[in-house]
Amino acid sequence: MNVQNTKKKIDPNAYNALADALAVIYWNKLPWARYLRGHLKDYPELLAGLDLTGPTTKRETAGELIDRLMANESKYQSFAISLMLRVASMDSFPNLNAQVDRDALVAKATDAVAELRRWTRRHQEIAEANERAAAAMAKAAAEASRNRAFSESLGKLRDQFLEMHKATGTPQERGIQFEKFLNGLFGLFDLEPRAAYSLENEQIDGAFSFDTDDYILEARWWKKAIGRGHLDVFASKVHRKGKNALGLYVSFSGFSQEALDTYKYQTPFITLDGPDLMAVLDGRVRLDDLLKRKKRHANETGDCYFPVTSML
Repeated sequence: MNVQNTKKKIDPNAYNALADALAVIYWNKLPWARYLRGHLKDYPELLAGLDLTGPTTKRETAGELIDRLMANESKYQSFAISLMLRVASMDSFPNLNAQVDRDALVAKATDAVAELRRWTRRHQEIAEANERAAAAMAKAAAEASRNRAFSESLGKLRDQFLEMHKATGTPQERGIQFEKFLNGLFGLFDLEPRAAYSLENEQIDGAFSFDTDDYILEARWWKKAIGRGHLDVFASKVHRKGKNALGLYVSFSGFSQEALDTYKYQTPFITLDGPDLMAVLDGRVRLDDLLKRKKRHANETGDCYFPVTSML
């Protein structure tokens, strides 16, 4: 979105009203100069060369400032409207009240501010539109930054996953690497992963939370498919946990047909295999979306197995 394209021109009468008001809201030049410098501190180019305290009259200096704002409205429109709104909101004039003829000076300033207020009502819509456009741009930029950071993190995990294929360590070492990898992947998707932990007579590879449910994790990086016996052991682990606990069995090499057939109609866990992981790492499907679909399939059919190809 281009903020410039959303801008409407400020009415020249509003600029004139601002110049008139700026010239009369202060009597003494030193406090008037401080007032303008405070508002213009972020725009030194507008301040440069303005005679704020010299012989030039306040009206002449205010006119020169307004001329600069009008000459480059595409750059200074937001500031000009902001200055108009601030001056238009003035309801007291301490510097004028300190003067001998304060009644006349305050009356003149009050009329000038009222006239400016009449014009700023018409331009409040411009200010709000510009703010909305700027907020939309900031939101889009932040979203793009988050997406870049997410994609970069996912790419690093993909590289790590491919490097694990080259590992020549023991099965136990590969298993530990696999658990760390999964911990990083689940963390990226805000699944609140918990590292491996031990209970009495039982080892848990990890745990995580997703979609209001708590899952325990079993992870295997083996060259052969996981058989029925291993799924039976895992099912028993899940059943021994809380009644709302579920399980996720991750096997890089998949599962034997006998194992899947055993948990085709009733299962306390869902499964994830190598092709599932690659689809997530390639960005073809989000992990949370895949888990949600697997859980729905298990709830609807009792089947522990729902391959990613059924989603793509």
